[in-house]
Amino acid sequence: MTTSSIPGYRLGDTTLPKSPLTKDDLATLKTTLLFGDADVAALRQAHDVVEDQVEAILDVWYGFVGSTPHLLAYFSDAKTHQPLGAYLDAVRKRFGQWILDTCRADYDEAWLAWQDEIGRRHHRSGKNRTDGVSAAPHIPMRYVLALAVPISVTMKPFLAKKGHASAEVEAMHAAWSKAVLLQAILWSRPYAREGDF
Repeated sequence: MTTSSIPGYRLGDTTLPKSPLTKDDLATLKTTLLFGDADVAALRQAHDVVEDQVEAILDVWYGFVGSTPHLLAYFSDAKTHQPLGAYLDAVRKRFGQWILDTCRADYDEAWLAWQDEIGRRHHRSGKNRTDGVSAAPHIPMRYVLALAVPISVTMKPFLAKKGHASAEVEAMHAAWSKAVLLQAILWSRPYAREGDF
């Protein structure tokens, strides 16, 4: 599947609003997260490890969300409370691409703009618009940040499946966890009052 065939996928779309964060802002945030060049290299290695495991990873994550009623509600019809299958499928395609993008991010202005857009898609300012659905209109920030843990913890077994040395697996997992938290922080920007982020 090419990225152009993923509905609602917009990394690199020059019509996206520019992020209010500068590359310097991003650099200081990465420094605060102890995220450096070694982490970028470990993520590039992780890409090759997980590229053919994306669907299995998504099965784990969707299993978790699907078995957690308060999370599944954000992918369910606001009136009937029934899961919206087409919405879950569309998000799954983007989520799968996000796994690969996380491993090979350029951390440039296009990437920052896309992170800001992803944040809006969780926030009431943009939730449901991309897919034209009537799911819950807002995901509380606490869940956006809290989901960084299951998305990080559950990745380690997949990183260990290709026979890499334990030190390499640990490095890839640490880098993945930092990258996930970095993005969750960026996604929380729409939730903050002007000047508070």
